[in-house]
Amino acid sequence: MKEFDYLRAHDVSSALALLDSDPSARFLAGGTNLVDLMKTGVERPARLVDIRRLPLDRIEATEDSGLRIGATVTNSDLAAHPEVRRRYPALSQAVLAGASGQLRNMATVGGNLLQRTRCGYFADVTSPCNKRVPGSGCPAVEGVHHNHAILGATEHCVATNPSDMGVALAAFDAVVSYETTDGPGEIPFSEFYLPVGDTPHLETSLPPGALITGVTLPATPTAANSRYRKVRERASYAFANGSIAAALDVCDGVVSDVRLAFGAVAPRPWRARTAERMLTGAPVEAGAFAAAADAELADARPLPHNAYKVTLMRNFMVAVLTELAEETAR
Repeated sequence: MKEFDYLRAHDVSSALALLDSDPSARFLAGGTNLVDLMKTGVERPARLVDIRRLPLDRIEATEDSGLRIGATVTNSDLAAHPEVRRRYPALSQAVLAGASGQLRNMATVGGNLLQRTRCGYFADVTSPCNKRVPGSGCPAVEGVHHNHAILGATEHCVATNPSDMGVALAAFDAVVSYETTDGPGEIPFSEFYLPVGDTPHLETSLPPGALITGVTLPATPTAANSRYRKVRERASYAFANGSIAAALDVCDGVVSDVRLAFGAVAPRPWRARTAERMLTGAPVEAGAFAAAADAELADARPLPHNAYKVTLMRNFMVAVLTELAEETAR
């Protein structure tokens, strides 16, 4: 591991100043992803700015009955919070599905949103990778890609976003707050991750030197009847082959509101807006769920070894929505 300076910030302004004085510096909170990447040589910061003690570790109600989650709230505290479990259960379930208790105790909300892909070529500094070395190529296209993207990818990068938490945040229209030396700002979650295009190394729309300070969840009554489900290759903690965050509201046998997002199928958490539009006002039945899933996945462009994800996500969406519909009927 390359030698680095370690500095601890005690307020947001000092954290920003420390990063601003060294463009190669990185913020450090839980370090569950960053430190691993430093060990393998993918990340080589000359300075780490520890932000763990900043006053960003609270979950509070907003004036419009939503929730604001501080950037240094741990995954464990987020999953266990009674208001998260009551009003956004899919978010709590997503966090619990994402990692072991030891990792959840360290990992933070802000860090979770900025974690890097788990593509093996990205993690191997001896391999080319457009995300790590722009212009070097994407060997996954012709190589090992059984767990790579089927939606939103390009020939420049077919890696997936690894976040479970992000899938639920996408479904519930979260907003990311940040601070820079120029002042505060906000980014709707739908705009937080950039399209791959031909610049996969540019992953988020955060301004240079920005510090994520929190995530706001708007009041979403439908989210109280929500679920997060994940398929993985082993029963213990592993990254998803496919996942879904779904919320459903039914009135007189018709879908009155639905929220859907997919994970592990795209370079960012995938909001299934085509399926949502088709289902709103549709009868609550498996046939309608399947037709909406087919429409959402019509633009899928699988590679030779990950075409199974199309069938997986279709069946997964039907199954989860059917479970939610049965719950609303009780």
